[in-house]
Amino acid sequence: MLDIAPLKPLRYAADILDRVIAPPYDVIDAELRARLGARDPRNVVHVDLPEGKGAERYANARECFERWQRDGVLTRDETPGYFRYAQTFEPPGGGARITRRGFFALVRAVPYSERAVLPHERTLTGPKEDRIALSRATRAMLSPQFMLYTDPEGRLERDLDSGSTFAQFRTDDGIEHELAKISEAGAIARITSALHPTSLLIADGHHRYETAVALATEFDAEDRAAGRTPKPRAEYRYTFALLANGDDPKLVVFATHRLVHSLPKFDLESLVVRAGEIFDVKSVSGGIERLKSELEQCKRPAIGAVTRDAAVLFVLRDDVDLGRHPVLGERPAVVRETAVALLHDGILEHILGVTPEAQAAKTNLRYLQDPKQGAALVERGEGQVLFLMNPTPVSTVRRIAEAGEVMPQKSTFFYPKVPSGLFFHTLSGEREVG
Repeated sequence: MLDIAPLKPLRYAADILDRVIAPPYDVIDAELRARLGARDPRNVVHVDLPEGKGAERYANARECFERWQRDGVLTRDETPGYFRYAQTFEPPGGGARITRRGFFALVRAVPYSERAVLPHERTLTGPKEDRIALSRATRAMLSPQFMLYTDPEGRLERDLDSGSTFAQFRTDDGIEHELAKISEAGAIARITSALHPTSLLIADGHHRYETAVALATEFDAEDRAAGRTPKPRAEYRYTFALLANGDDPKLVVFATHRLVHSLPKFDLESLVVRAGEIFDVKSVSGGIERLKSELEQCKRPAIGAVTRDAAVLFVLRDDVDLGRHPVLGERPAVVRETAVALLHDGILEHILGVTPEAQAAKTNLRYLQDPKQGAALVERGEGQVLFLMNPTPVSTVRRIAEAGEVMPQKSTFFYPKVPSGLFFHTLSGEREVG
C-alpha cells in the first residue's frame, strides 16, 4: 500500500524563489553552476552542488544549509499541507504553451519489492553514492523526485483546486510557476486515502529515490545501535516528490535521441543490411524534418537514423518473432517491442557492438532532446549517426513497471524538469510526519 503524507518543509520566502531555485543537479554543467551560484548567495546550488573536493564538498554543503536555517533564509512551515504546483511552458522545439500540474507530498521510502513505488529505468552507481553522501551530511533530501499516480476520472481535482496561491513567478527559461498550499484537513485526508491503494511510477529521480531508501535503512540502524527506538513515522522514512496524474492528457512526454560517436568503424549500408532482419528499411529525402514527420506517422515501433549523407527509417516488421532474436529474445516481452529497446538491444548492442556497459558509461553515446542539434553535430563530424525515436507513452512505461521490468536509461524525457529549491525535506529521527 502507498503511504503519502503532507509536508512540513523548510522553504525560502516566496518573493525570492525566482532567484534561488535551480534545475536538478544532474542537468547542471560547470558553466551553469557558476552562473546560478553568482546570481544569489542563497541559490540552492550552494548546497545541492557544493564546491570543493572530496569530503570537503559535503562539509561545505552542511555548513551552508545549517547557516541558512540559523539566519532565517530557510524557515519551517509547521502547518502540514500538500502543495499544488503548476508549470506553464513552451514545448521543446516550439508550439502552444502547456500547463502541467501536480502536488508536492511526502512518500514513504520503501524498496521497489514492496511495489508501492515503481521504477521504469536502470540507474548508475556513481550518482547514488554522491546523493547519499550529500543527504547524510545535510540530513535532508534537497531535491524532489517526480512521480506519477493514476486517476483517469480526475477524482482528486476538486481537492487539489482548493488552497491558496502564495507564489507566482517566471524564470529565465520562460517557464511560469505557481504554488498553492492545501491545508484543509478534509482535503488532505481525501487525497491521502484516494492514493493509498495505488502505486506511484517514478518519472524522474530514480537515483534520489534509491538514496532515500538507503538512508531510511541506515538511519534506522543508527537509532537502534544508539539504543533509541525508531519512530514509526520519523522524517527519515520519507522522501518528497511532485506527484502528477499520469492519465492527464496535458502530461506530455518527449523523446530523447541518441548520437553515436567514436565507434572504430561505422557504415550505414552495413547497418541497413543487418537491420533488415527485423526492420522494414526506407530511405527518406527532405532532411531531418521530413524524417521526423514520417517517424511520427508510424503506427509500429520505429527508429530514424541520420548520417552526413542519408536519412533512413527503420520500422519493426510485423512478421518477426522477437523472442527468437539473440539479444531482444532475452528481454521480457513487454519491453522488447518498445522503440528504445529495439534501438539499444537490437541495433546498438547487436549490430554496432556497443555493450550495455558502454551504453551505461556513455562511452559512445550522447543523449539529446533537440534532433536539429544532433544533426548539426553529425554534419560537423562530431557524431557518426543520430538515432531518433518517438516518445514512449506513459501508459507503456507504467505497464512495463507494473510487470516488474525496467527500460534502458533515458527512456523518457518529461519536460520541464522539477526544479530544486522549492522545498527541503529534513531527515530527523525525532520529528514525525503527518
